Amino acid sequence: MRRFADLHLRVPLNDLLQMEKMVRKASELGYSLVAIPLSPHATREQVIQLQRLCREAKIDLATRVNLSPRTSSELLHNLRRLRRKFELVSVICSTKDVARQAAKDRRVDLLRFSVTNLRKRFFDAAEAELASQAFSSLEIEMAPLLQLAGASRIRLLSRLQREVATAEKFRVPITISSGATGEYLMRGPHDYAALATLFDLPLSAALKALSENPYAMVERNRKKLSPDYVAPGIHVVGRKAGA
Repeated sequence: MRRFADLHLRVPLNDLLQMEKMVRKASELGYSLVAIPLSPHATREQVIQLQRLCREAKIDLATRVNLSPRTSSELLHNLRRLRRKFELVSVICSTKDVARQAAKDRRVDLLRFSVTNLRKRFFDAAEAELASQAFSSLEIEMAPLLQLAGASRIRLLSRLQREVATAEKFRVPITISSGATGEYLMRGPHDYAALATLFDLPLSAALKALSENPYAMVERNRKKLSPDYVAPGIHVVGRKAGA
């Protein structure tokens, strides 16, 4: 049975009631895993509260941080400081230098680009080639497509068509997430998959972008964050008593 994930459920962390509503709705819509972005300074109490809400809704939680660096050096600094504190690291690529650095850095999981300023969408062939070697994923959020209308939506769809074609050419994984800030923007995985066909992502690939791709990313990172992880392909399988 296919398991679905929404890797960007933007719940309001200061509103407990709304947090609970969105987590429960995600479960009702058929998701078994959600990633919720946290502040780099998130407290353990906040994480425990989210874990409790997700556990009660019978849904798995992955912690996520969204980085918005202005320079590549700022990105490197943040990655050194935060990579091992979160299960997922997303980078908003607002400049070409940041985009290139994020694409080639194996510590970055998700590449995000502006939906309002299409000139700041730097996902081209060079970007895709770097991302394919570092296992970064192109994240496509669906909430903007529900919010935009007219020419703005058409332009975004046109750009997404090109980016999807580039990602497929260079075998860059695509992850579809909601980016929803409220219940009214939340849809089921099959609804999002159908919507993705508007930018020429085949239905089978769209379903994979909502299931296998995000799950593989989370499971890979959980192994890396495990105390038994040593290096790629090397894990501790047993310890001496008292060690």
